[in-house]
Amino acid sequence: MDLMQRTVSAVRAEAPGDFLYFNGLPTAELTGLAYRGIGVRLYSSAVFCFAPDIALAFHRAFNAGTPEGDATVHSLLDGFYRPFVELRSLGRGYAVSLVKAGVRLGGLDVGPVRPPLHEPAAEHVKRLAELVDRGRELIGGTHPGAGA
Repeated sequence: MDLMQRTVSAVRAEAPGDFLYFNGLPTAELTGLAYRGIGVRLYSSAVFCFAPDIALAFHRAFNAGTPEGDATVHSLLDGFYRPFVELRSLGRGYAVSLVKAGVRLGGLDVGPVRPPLHEPAAEHVKRLAELVDRGRELIGGTHPGAGA
């Protein structure tokens, strides 16, 4: 964070204007509030690939920058994103294979991951489906095929 703050400060001093910074960390939502505090409001979202409703709800709340929005952000961080990252850490290559599994849960055939990556264990796909259901509960919505 220190290095990023110094980078933002240096660019701001040398090139004032509408320079945009992008947080491309894995599951950038987890670091979004900290990065927003130093002026980095853009981020990538792998979750958008398999649960766009959850990702968009997070994005709207994150960009609102209000106490209500931040409450939604914290709710999704605690109830969906942190558990998703914990699940992702259970297998080698899960950053990719869980996203593909999530897309499959939504009904699209995206094929298997390529070696040396591995498909997630069936129990982990089940946990992913439960997490997606939980995320949708947190945003007050449902989605066809959720938890399938």
